[in-house]
Parts: sequence; C-alpha cells; structure tokens
Amino acid sequence: MTVVHQAQPASAAPKPLAGARPSWLESKAVFRYGFTLLILIVWQIAGPFIDPIFFSYPSKIAIAFYDLTVSGDLPYYLSQSLEVMVLGLGCAVVVGIPLGVAMARIRKLDWALDLPINALYSTPTVALVPILVLWFGIYLKAKVIVVFLFAVFPVLINTYQGVRECDKNMLEVARSFRSTESRMWQDVLLPFALPYIAAGIRLAIGRGLVGMVIAEFYTTISGLGFMITKYANVFEMDKTLVPVIVLMTLGVTLTAGLKRLERRIAPWSHANR
Repeated sequence: MTVVHQAQPASAAPKPLAGARPSWLESKAVFRYGFTLLILIVWQIAGPFIDPIFFSYPSKIAIAFYDLTVSGDLPYYLSQSLEVMVLGLGCAVVVGIPLGVAMARIRKLDWALDLPINALYSTPTVALVPILVLWFGIYLKAKVIVVFLFAVFPVLINTYQGVRECDKNMLEVARSFRSTESRMWQDVLLPFALPYIAAGIRLAIGRGLVGMVIAEFYTTISGLGFMITKYANVFEMDKTLVPVIVLMTLGVTLTAGLKRLERRIAPWSHANR
C-alpha cells in the first residue's frame, strides 16, 4: 500500500495580537530621553516670557555655552574643577574601600572607629569648610580635602555593609581551603561587596560635585564655582546656567560610566534585572 505524504504548508508568521501596544512604547529610551526632550521644549517655550535677570532658556544657554567655549573660559575653569574632583574622589575611593573592609573584618577596629565616623558623617561638612580653609589655606589642598570629606563616607559605609552582608557559607568554604585573610579579601569579600561599593561610589560622585563647588565658593577664584558666582553677580543668567548644566552633565556621565564599568566587572549583580 502506497502512503501518500501531503506537503505541509509553511507556517505563517505570527500576527500581532489585536490591540497590542507598539514596541516603541515599551522602550526605556523613549521614556528616558523623550521626557527630557519634553522638558526642554516646555522650557524653551516658557523661557522668553520670564524676566531674563532671573532666568534663561535653552537656546540662549546654548549660545552662551558656545561663546564661553570659544573664548576658552569654560575649558580653563572646567579643567581646574576636574583636577579637584579627580584627586578628591580618588583619595576617597583609595581610603574608603580598604577601611570599610577592615572595619567589617576586624571587630576591635570597628568598635574604635564606629563613633568617630558616625560623628563626622552626621556633621554637616559645609560647616567644616571655613575651618579647613584656615588649616590648609585657600588653594588646591583645601579643595581636595573638602571633596574627600564629602565623598569618602558613602564609599566607606557601603563597603562596610557589603562585606558584612557577605554569605557566611562562602567564607566557610574559603576557610576550608585554608585561604589567608588577604586572599579572602581578594577572592570572596571584595567580589561579593562590589555592587555595594559601586553604589557607594555613585553616591560619592554626587556628593563630591557638591563639595567641589562649595570649596570653590570658599577658596581661590577658580573652577566652575567661580564661574557661577562671577556671572550671577552681574545677572547674566545664560552664562550662569552654563556651568550648572556642565556639572549636571558631568555627574550623569560619571554615574553612567560607572554603571557600565560595574556591568563589565560584576555582571552577576545585574543578572536578575
């Protein structure tokens, strides 16, 4: 008996469900950048109707940004601020991470430093700026110390918490393989605490920028803080807002760069996101 096989028709491509939402409405970029664009459009429309002594709007700020860049003022003052920020934040990371790990691992050190660190963290750092200026002068050293004090505590506290939250089973496995304390820091504690550390550095970036501007208000005539004061005193709001927006952009860029770096060196922290 001959069996006849009928050719099966190729399955048609699945049709979208009726009433399904377009894919672009589910895009994170649409909401992130679309809402920002909406704010800029509303700002641009409403800006010309506000007194220019007190406010400005995006097109004028863009022209002021171009003028300050071409004249060399913005690159000059921005480089001064970046130097302070890099040194202060770098010192905060170098000091905060090892000290946070040490406090979490050495009980007596934790007991000794807990009260002084909480006292310093609870004290408004702005109140210490005039004292630091008296002690260290009005130049680079004082500004770096101010940024350091603003930035070090988020790094230290988050590192401490990350190490304390480390899985005890992982530590027991490391001990069973006769791991030394230094190897345990390197192979277990720091990798586990890395998402906490990254979160602490992201917080430190914002606090460090605040400390940088405050230090420039109090110390020498330099940096983006001086630009804000200089142009605000003569009511040039378009030029006053240029360094403010540069600071915002700098904070967003550094935070986004840190997130990308975290995804590369600690991909497990984003596995369930």
